Amino acid sequence: MESIVVFCGSSEGGSSIFAEQAYVLGKTLAAKNMTLVYGGAKIGVMGKVAQGVLENNGRVVGVIPEFLKIKEVVHENLSDLIVTQNMHERKLKMHELSDAIIMLPGGFGTLEEFFEMLTWSQLGLHQYPIGVLNVDGFYDELLQMLWKMVDKGFVKETDYRSILVDDNVYGLLGKMENYAPQSVPKWINKEQL
Repeated sequence: MESIVVFCGSSEGGSSIFAEQAYVLGKTLAAKNMTLVYGGAKIGVMGKVAQGVLENNGRVVGVIPEFLKIKEVVHENLSDLIVTQNMHERKLKMHELSDAIIMLPGGFGTLEEFFEMLTWSQLGLHQYPIGVLNVDGFYDELLQMLWKMVDKGFVKETDYRSILVDDNVYGLLGKMENYAPQSVPKWINKEQL
């Protein structure tokens, strides 16, 4: 892994542990010489993960849509800032710039971005390791819901098991570094899209 896209909240949430672990992730990515690709904001959990990388001499690429590029939001001290026309172009650019995906605590936008990348994996459009940093059990209920989708026949167990989960930055990155893409045939391929 050389470049990891991190999806996370533009808020710091209701507990300081979310921002603290985002900073630890950023610091660890810098130590491992991995580029952070993220949403380009200086606020919230997003700002903390970028700060963790930048304060430890790492590389950060922000990708932000034009309508969010306002002074109160955009991080102006990144290694690189890419401005897109819209949210759809933003996700595509983030995907193109990375070879792994991590979701930290966040809200609707975080889930939307994560699930689109997860769906692309399910469709065979990429084979990136996909990680969930389950800080303080934040995603416990979501993971239970995903298992219910398996149990009720809407998701293959192999697709569910491809989501790498840990509550510790080092544990999660270790799982991602050792990830071997599944060889289960997909129900659709790129030529059909």
